[in-house]
Amino acid sequence: MRKEQILIIGAGGQIGAVLTDALRSIYGPDRVIASDIRPLPDANGPSEVLNALDGEALNALVSKHKINQIYHLAAILSATGEKDPLWAWNINMTSLFNVLEVARSKGLHKVYYPSSIAVFGREANHYDTPQHEVLIPETVYGISKVAGENWANYYFRRYGTDVRSIRYPGIIGYQSMPGGGTTDYAVDIYHYAVRKEAFECFLRADTTLPMLYMPDAIRATIELMEASAEKIMVRTGYNLAGMSFTPAEIAASIQKVYPDFKISYKPDFRQKIADSWPASIDDSLARRHWGWKPEFDLDMMTKDMLKNLVLQYEGSINK
Repeated sequence: MRKEQILIIGAGGQIGAVLTDALRSIYGPDRVIASDIRPLPDANGPSEVLNALDGEALNALVSKHKINQIYHLAAILSATGEKDPLWAWNINMTSLFNVLEVARSKGLHKVYYPSSIAVFGREANHYDTPQHEVLIPETVYGISKVAGENWANYYFRRYGTDVRSIRYPGIIGYQSMPGGGTTDYAVDIYHYAVRKEAFECFLRADTTLPMLYMPDAIRATIELMEASAEKIMVRTGYNLAGMSFTPAEIAASIQKVYPDFKISYKPDFRQKIADSWPASIDDSLARRHWGWKPEFDLDMMTKDMLKNLVLQYEGSINK
């Protein structure tokens, strides 16, 4: 086991819970501290209640557990953030500054800060969006991520703080329910299919968005963080791609397993957000710099999602 002491902030979220388990399998269960604003009853290891807006509490927690790596996953996502933009901005930015300051002052080894394709807006190239593209986002979530990327780059160049980041596309996983993002339909749709219910999608049938299956997202995150520092040549956020598809295409993939599955479309305010995002991403720098390569395509993901969700629903019925 490697001698790192890791703190995960936002460990109760969609990515956090899966990442916690993955890191514990690498570093050992006692070396990964899971934290969230609420208690984590199923943490399967050491956990703490932490409000990421409380810088003093974060400092105390880092000292208590002798933390030298932080994965800062807590954030208000795109659709939720649009309901109260100033609240979302405050949470996303204040929590990041607290992490960056504790990393700088205590000389932490590494910090992970997730970014998002929400950094792009309608001015960006819609297809094969390049790494170094104009960033004019149209949500407070995207605005905060652009600002966060620049602050991460600033702390690296000014103080030498080793901050690393990925611009996640939509993340799809069976381990938890979605948390208020514009790409959430691509998780919900599988739950409806397994329950044999018709699904009403909040995006148009032809809305193409970049997506990534959870196992690829976790592997990419860990591969980035374990890469030697000289390989990390982008200190804002690396573009990352897995697959791109529309709601109609994911429905067709599900219908290969469940032929009777039905879908309808009723676009809402999230359609405008999705229209401002890329349809596909150029992640050639991540592939070249630290060897990124996705493993799952749409049909592979669909089979795995449906298999695991069936097991989950059967398990909940049998309890």
